[in-house]
Amino acid sequence: MEKIIEQINGVIWGPGLIYLCLGVGLYFTIATRFLQIRHMKDIGKLMFQKNSSSEGISSFQALTMALSGRVGTGNIAGVATAIAAGGPGAVFWMWLIAFLGAGSAFIEAALGQVYKTKQDGQFRGGPAYYIEKGLNIKWYAVLFAVVTVIATGALLPGVQANSIATSIDNAFGIPPWVTASIIVLFLAIIILGGVKRIARVAEFVVPFMAIGYILVAFIIIGLNISQLPEIISLIFSSAFGANAAFGGILGAAISWGVKRGIYSNEAGQGTAPHAAAAANVSHPAKQGIVQAFSVYIDTLFICSATAFMILITGMYNVAPDGQEPIVTNLADMKPGPGYTQEAIESTLPGFGAPFVAIALLFFAFTTIMAYYYMAETNLAYINGKVKRIWSEYLLKFVLLGMVFYGSVKTADLAWGLGDIGVGSMAWLNIIAIVLLTKPALKILKDYEAQKKAGKDPVFDPIKAGITNAEFWEKEYQYEGPEALKDGVTKTNKSVKKN
Repeated sequence: MEKIIEQINGVIWGPGLIYLCLGVGLYFTIATRFLQIRHMKDIGKLMFQKNSSSEGISSFQALTMALSGRVGTGNIAGVATAIAAGGPGAVFWMWLIAFLGAGSAFIEAALGQVYKTKQDGQFRGGPAYYIEKGLNIKWYAVLFAVVTVIATGALLPGVQANSIATSIDNAFGIPPWVTASIIVLFLAIIILGGVKRIARVAEFVVPFMAIGYILVAFIIIGLNISQLPEIISLIFSSAFGANAAFGGILGAAISWGVKRGIYSNEAGQGTAPHAAAAANVSHPAKQGIVQAFSVYIDTLFICSATAFMILITGMYNVAPDGQEPIVTNLADMKPGPGYTQEAIESTLPGFGAPFVAIALLFFAFTTIMAYYYMAETNLAYINGKVKRIWSEYLLKFVLLGMVFYGSVKTADLAWGLGDIGVGSMAWLNIIAIVLLTKPALKILKDYEAQKKAGKDPVFDPIKAGITNAEFWEKEYQYEGPEALKDGVTKTNKSVKKN
């Protein structure tokens, strides 16, 4: 099984996808005129807008739901894997793909908003919806939906669950099957409550876990601060093959940095648009900007925290595939949460193993929640207007079963299955958003024109020159500050007195 999975991944994650992700990220960065820098001043206002409704969630809830998917085991175990296979230079390529990926994240999130719909009393959207409405290619949309249901409902949850079970076993000696049973129980309680319950849990847990993890990283770095300049130099020299020890694995540094960067921040993968579409905002670009910032939170903050803790304490191995080991500071320890646990233990004895286990529990658990929401959204798309309760319960059963299965199987098999899911979605979504560049840039142009005029941007697809945005044309009502001041409500293509 593992050999078959490895062969499939060799095809999906060949050089083509690596260069495609880098190239598309660069393309969108230039096309949007470095939006990920220019609009960061607006992020505070946009992120904390209290704009939830009975059909949608707030911008902050959408951000935390998307971060639930982005921030997971990839931020701890994935970073360790990248360093072990590609050396310290892989960290730089993770940073680069995050910066460029923020442009892709804006595009896919804005498209998710434009082409969303109201289904079963709540907002639904994502790549399947914008592929059908924006590209008018129904079979392609169905293909993405099917792949996503399989990936997020069956393949990816096992990776997160495996990391939780492994770290809990290492820290507390609790058998994986016990951990798996507890995870399944709590997860079932949450996903049975639907998107609103998932959003409320994410809104509370995600900020808490991210801030706590970064604070511990600052402590570890602070206690080893004299080595920080050397580590930064090591990352950059290794990233470009200038370091004597790591000069021969430049290709591995790029490949693993990009692969694990995409796995962690998910920019362009097509996961975040599902949460972005659920937000209740007055203009699609608002949620696009928020989601671009979420990529920074994931990689530039949390992944960097892990990388610096591992590198500054020297608690890592570097053993590229098919080559002799270059660094063996941790004997035969496999890449994963153990690197971070050892890094913290070396500075704060007795604290590392339990802290990382608890951090992974929160990180990975919220990611599994996000995976369920993505799978359910795509299942709703496949079902269309007919709500099939049995298919939703089947999805819940399969996901919970894969969580248990992934917890007790080997990490290599779990990661292999997860890589297939991520890679398949990334191929399909990146091609789609490139083909939808024109409407995406129209969204940004419309937003910036209204901002320049001193307005709170409100989206009108007709004025923006975008077709098939049915929700915005027929159902959207603007009830922002200007509407309250003037006593008007914007509906469809007209402005009507209340």
